[in-house]
Amino acid sequence: KVFDNNKFEDYKIKENDDLFISISTVDEAATANFFSNNSSSQMNRSLDLFGATLLSQTVDKEGFIEMQGIGKILVKDKTLVQVKSIISQALVNVLNQPLVSVKLINRFVSVLGEVRSPGHFPFAQDKLSIYDALGFAGDITEYGNRSEVILVRNENGKNIRITLNLAESDILSSEYYFLRPNDIIYVKPLRKKFWGMREFPFGTVLSAISTTILVLNYVINQK
Repeated sequence: KVFDNNKFEDYKIKENDDLFISISTVDEAATANFFSNNSSSQMNRSLDLFGATLLSQTVDKEGFIEMQGIGKILVKDKTLVQVKSIISQALVNVLNQPLVSVKLINRFVSVLGEVRSPGHFPFAQDKLSIYDALGFAGDITEYGNRSEVILVRNENGKNIRITLNLAESDILSSEYYFLRPNDIIYVKPLRKKFWGMREFPFGTVLSAISTTILVLNYVINQK
């Protein structure tokens, strides 16, 4: 069965997201002159690197960013591709063939529970699957329940909880197959863990019992 990943929606920008914006042109001098003549107190950081101006912007609570020479831009609920297009169109009449790149730099996912290396992981991919995230954490341990993996996601200010079954191929077509920034993955333990079976030192116990029996036999034979 073939699954179409194109049906999954691209991430929509939210307030407090951090955007990394790179702007360059074929005329490096014009780029430097433009940005030096248009300062903005709303800019977090600006850096000229190999003719490109790199900007870091935080989306405000109304969903706007403010850029030098352009002004306020509404980016909330827009994709990165849409924001790139908006900025490019705004610059086309003031810079010579502007090249714009927009990336989200606050991409993190947390993986907890029965994984080998739980933690809070940054990612650069535009689309991160749940398997990719588990890979960051060293995969599920032998005591992890692949049939009950919990996804916690914030939607419209509310945390929702979804139970996913990674043992079924239908997960590949699930709307939750690709993760969003700040998602939390929790892998539940199998039932046998609760019975104290995890990493129990059976070999050590058996060895101790055997040694005790040998000592007792020796003592009895010496009487």
